[in-house]
Amino acid sequence: MQLVLATNNNDKIKEIKALLDDLPVTVLTRDDFLEFVDPEETGTTLEENAILKARAIFDLTGLPSLADDSGLEVDALDGAPGVYSSRYAGEDVTYADNNKLLLANLRGTTGDQRGARFRCVMALCWTAAEVETVEGEVEGLIAEEIAGKEGFGYDPVFIYPPTGQRFSEMTLEEKNAVSHRGRALQKIREVIGARLDRMRG
Repeated sequence: MQLVLATNNNDKIKEIKALLDDLPVTVLTRDDFLEFVDPEETGTTLEENAILKARAIFDLTGLPSLADDSGLEVDALDGAPGVYSSRYAGEDVTYADNNKLLLANLRGTTGDQRGARFRCVMALCWTAAEVETVEGEVEGLIAEEIAGKEGFGYDPVFIYPPTGQRFSEMTLEEKNAVSHRGRALQKIREVIGARLDRMRG
């Protein structure tokens, strides 16, 4: 089976490939195609955006396509930045720009007021008419300052309470074991495994 990762984000590609590595699946990325679209995320939910991206790459390649849309929901900000997490500080911004704005908007909040969760919805488009979705979630706290050298996105400010570490202070393997994307990918592994079993049967 061939599976296309429907993303242009190299950081996501790295995390997803690490968790699908041992499956009997050939994982293809944008580097395997002369043309690769970057569909505009016009959905109002993570699920809508994940499906939109998976369908766009299926339409382009004709191959099963896997997309994710992830968001950080902060309690004190009524769930923001949510579906707009990647462009919280505007279009064409850096991860650092988003983190700085988030910390500025949380100035004055302390302790449990800084509760947050990462959510990830993954959509696997098998055919034009068949899309399966799964979701992963992890609870945490927003730190008061940026730290750590690993990860991407909001990892430098997201603390995972069971270890007291930011995601940016974990190895890729440690983060994948507990993260929202890691949890969603475990479910996608089961979806792919069931499909492979049916194909063999």
